[in-house]
Amino acid sequence: MLDDFWANALFSITPTILIGAIFWLVIRAILRADRTERTVYASIEAEERAKAGQPKPDAL
Repeated sequence: MLDDFWANALFSITPTILIGAIFWLVIRAILRADRTERTVYASIEAEERAKAGQPKPDAL
């Protein structure tokens, strides 16, 4: 009977843990992609400003 309890407990919590892990991986990938995109966009913008002879924007 005790074995059934632990098996049921394990099978009950496993889907929640797996869905949580998948959610965490998706959110992490989105945040990393956003960070990378912002970095690339900033370098492209700096390049274009340098080509146009414009000064760097002031930091806020």
